[in-house]
Amino acid sequence: MKALYFDAGPNADQVREAEIPAHLLEEATAKREELLDGVSMCSDELMEAMLEDNVTVELLRKAIHDATIRLELCPVFMGSAYKNKGIQTLLDAVVSYLPNPTEVVNRALDLDKNEEEVILKSDDDLPPVILAFKLEDGQYGQLTYIRVYQGKVKKGDELYNTRSKKKFRVGRLIRMHAAAMEDLTEAGCGEIAALFGIECASGDTFCDPKLNYSLSSMYVPNPVISLAIKPVDKKAADNMGKALNRFTKEDPTFRSYVDPESNQTIIQGMGELHLEVYVERMKREYKAEVEVGQPEVAYREAITARADFNYTHKKQTGGSGQYARVAGYFEPLPDPVEGEEYKDYEFVDEVKGGAIPTEYIPSCDKGFQLAVKKGSQVGFPVIGVRAVVNDGAWHPVDSSDQAFQTAALGAFREAFEKAKPVILEPIMKVEVVAPNEFQGGVFASINQRRGLIVSSTEDTAMCTVLAEVPLSEMFGYSTVLRSLTQGKGEFTMEIGKYGRVPAGVSEQLKKDYQEKRRKEQK
Repeated sequence: MKALYFDAGPNADQVREAEIPAHLLEEATAKREELLDGVSMCSDELMEAMLEDNVTVELLRKAIHDATIRLELCPVFMGSAYKNKGIQTLLDAVVSYLPNPTEVVNRALDLDKNEEEVILKSDDDLPPVILAFKLEDGQYGQLTYIRVYQGKVKKGDELYNTRSKKKFRVGRLIRMHAAAMEDLTEAGCGEIAALFGIECASGDTFCDPKLNYSLSSMYVPNPVISLAIKPVDKKAADNMGKALNRFTKEDPTFRSYVDPESNQTIIQGMGELHLEVYVERMKREYKAEVEVGQPEVAYREAITARADFNYTHKKQTGGSGQYARVAGYFEPLPDPVEGEEYKDYEFVDEVKGGAIPTEYIPSCDKGFQLAVKKGSQVGFPVIGVRAVVNDGAWHPVDSSDQAFQTAALGAFREAFEKAKPVILEPIMKVEVVAPNEFQGGVFASINQRRGLIVSSTEDTAMCTVLAEVPLSEMFGYSTVLRSLTQGKGEFTMEIGKYGRVPAGVSEQLKKDYQEKRRKEQK
């Protein structure tokens, strides 16, 4: 083992190795033993070497590299980009521990073949398949960072955006070195480059116009918090529109829309701080002064029991009218087994004997999908619903796509209350790190917020508390924690699951929603 000092060179950008100081040697040796114990849980080869007291640096690096690729562990490094410390060791670790293009299998979906999986090859001679993974405002317009997964891209090439269905020609192709740019004539497999002036969104796939492949972009969770914003004047409104258009392109977890009932602009994101950052960026980067409303939690509604329906939509206004009947039942979807993705909605067609013509079955599905977008309890989407249609009726003149959509919508609204609906709230995974002497206060603050302590660990000075806490109880927690720990505590949180709201809270949410609707109708 060696001690590393980041104090050499004009900008402290050179690493100096030296012997570990005597007063730190015992602690460093103990930490190395912890490292070996942790990595050996993922490597039988390293475990055997430890038993034989024959651990080499090469073997340890190989064990970390292999376990990282298998997603069994994640190496963590200390450093400061601002102070230029630890950056060199981090870059060395990228080379040592992260997979090179030959060690992983990259897959795409062929959109022309019902999303059939296609394996991409690191071959410059094959048609290009490229992922746009980051957007940035540059002095020459939008800068799009790309990673080439197959083939190569050259200046002047024509590429196809499989999301927008638009072709474009590659103009300026560059490689970024921090803030410096290096012009390229081409970029091959595995390379990261950047394009100027391309209209796209983060996560888009570019490929040869003869292909229609889509790379899987990162998993984007649904927003858990929303905020109403209002520009102070017309100039601010124009600038706010530009800012929102920009932010939604560069960050797939940030969303915005105009509420059709209140005509308010709503922004959504992954937490209170997430939205605060974007509001501040609007003001700083786009000079868009906005008034901010109270944060609102993104609740969900769900059914807990089966409910049958038999709904007829009949309307006669002179000439051909509207007629459709749908019958079946709604039931809660089962919880997914481990490793499966949770479904918000599922449609099952069990109609026999032509009770509903085949061409109208998708219309029923569309009507149900429209219905679950907004529940009647608190006006939030309904999740975990299976809609089964097993009977119905139609008229050769009066039945239509619209008639069956309307019938499905009416059937859901009629059966929803019979299905014993409940309100769900986002439950956050919260991690609090604070000095040991404040552990009791941290526990109390979490319990006061309807939280559940999952685990707590301590080391020589700090404790780490893992908990599950409803998002609605976490507003303003950063201020509370700072006060509680004399500014020494910090926390992070991410969405964990949705859980049922307690009865008292549920009733209050329903009352607030009804009051809000009454005000909007005046």
